[in-house]
Parts: sequence; structure tokens; C-alpha cells
Amino acid sequence: MKQIKRILALLGVALLVILYLATLLCAFFDTSSTMVLFRISVTCTVLLPILLWGYTVIYRLAKGRHEKELEEALRQMEAEKGKGKQEP
Repeated sequence: MKQIKRILALLGVALLVILYLATLLCAFFDTSSTMVLFRISVTCTVLLPILLWGYTVIYRLAKGRHEKELEEALRQMEAEKGKGKQEP
């Protein structure tokens, strides 16, 4: 799992570097289409880290809930087993 996280992090960094370079190139060259590309690149440069952060926060929260639900279910099963042993 750690290996997958590292690979995804490196891909995210590479994507951001490409976006920064595209923004820089669009800022230097002045043609009719570069202004649109510049706006798109700046928008993606800002939104991509925000979205990635949001996805990681939601993943952590969802993962924590599932772990709590699993622990609660295990406790209930153990309690039911304990009741079954006490009653002959």
C-alpha cells in the first residue's frame, strides 16, 4: 500500500510540474489560443492540490468509520458468544 501511495504522489508531483511549465510557456507566448490555455492551466494548478487534499481527507474519514464499524461488530459477536457459553 505504501508503494502505491508513493507512486501516486510522484505522479501528482509530475503533473503539477507539467502544469507549472505549461502555465509559464503560455504566459510567454502571445497568441490567440494561449490565453485560454493559460487560464485553464492556472485553474488546474490551483484546483488539483485542493482536490487531492480533499480526497485524502475523505478517504481517511471513511476508512476510520469502517474500522470503527468492524470493531463494533466484532465486539457484538464476542458478546453473543459469551452469552451462548453461559446458558447451557
